[in-house]
Amino acid sequence: MTSLQPLRAEDLPGKNCGVCGFRTCAELAERSAGHPDLIKRCLPLSAASLEAEGPAVGRRPAQPVCGGACGGAASSVDLLTARPETVWRDTLDREFDFFLEHFPEEPGPREIILPHNPLLTRELEIEVGDILIGRPLGMSCGCPITHCGVAVEVDKRTGVIVWCVTGPLGAREKGFKDLGYYIAEGYEGLITETRVPIRIGMRYYFQPRLCMLQWRHSGLVNYVNRIGDTLQVRVEGLWIG
Repeated sequence: MTSLQPLRAEDLPGKNCGVCGFRTCAELAERSAGHPDLIKRCLPLSAASLEAEGPAVGRRPAQPVCGGACGGAASSVDLLTARPETVWRDTLDREFDFFLEHFPEEPGPREIILPHNPLLTRELEIEVGDILIGRPLGMSCGCPITHCGVAVEVDKRTGVIVWCVTGPLGAREKGFKDLGYYIAEGYEGLITETRVPIRIGMRYYFQPRLCMLQWRHSGLVNYVNRIGDTLQVRVEGLWIG
């Protein structure tokens, strides 16, 4: 099997569909230089060609069937296989509907956040790769745990930051920038098992797989896309309980 190689912009379909989590194909190609596994997030590239030949250089990529919403109209997604031994209750004995997994090539769950003072994004000169700490306050989650993470997207115009939440070790060893309180706007991640069908526009109880407290969260699913036996979702309107 040929190992995955970094992409060039011309290797990609040029759709700028955003399903991979990046705004443009060129941005995905740039980021893949250090993370070749990112190629797996480009749905228009056929899985067969990736396994056998690497990037589809000079060829028109095969177009797989999209079983999800692709940013469009609401639809029901068939029930995924749930492991028989899975316990659908959190540490406070509350029932939930699915586990939210992080993207395997990223260091932790992808969370979309907004500092309570959005100007901090500029004042602290936050850049991609910076280690940050902060706590989601009030209705945006109310989590009692200070979160640590690595910035992966920064919008200095609006103050919105996308980071991957990690443990505190990196912040302790390398230092950090302190956001103070922030609003948790949403999560992006994967579902590999669920006990109920997933529909756009529906609110669900879910548990982030790497939640330190192992508490259920609630959120509105507003994007679903099937990738083989996995669902890629975005969940907004978050709260705990």
